[in-house]
Amino acid sequence: MTEIYEISVQAEFAAAHCLRGYPGDCAGVHGHNWLVEAVVRCERLNGIGIGIDFRELRRFLKEITEELDHTDLNAHPAFRNGNPTSENLARFIFRELGRKLAGRGVMVAGVRVSESPGASVFYKERSF
Repeated sequence: MTEIYEISVQAEFAAAHCLRGYPGDCAGVHGHNWLVEAVVRCERLNGIGIGIDFRELRRFLKEITEELDHTDLNAHPAFRNGNPTSENLARFIFRELGRKLAGRGVMVAGVRVSESPGASVFYKERSF
């Protein structure tokens, strides 16, 4: 039997955005206090029983969210040609975190982005 461990951490950031082409209030500039949860997966633990140190994972996620904090997300290079929706933010964070974790024995399982309590997106990629 293969053991799989899922490890998660959370980070928060505040940022503004507007949704181009949206037929409603969200077309105007507005802000959110975003909550991000990153989930990583591993099959092996190190010698003391850790898949990845929470502090290390939290640091990587914080590096990504600090780049977004107190900004206009529409001006970020990742969103200049597309809307900074929760869906697109989740994909961006997932892929950035994947780059930071490359070669560390863990992979990103998914990223949840919430723009308000009770409204979130969970992004993952199919792996074969």
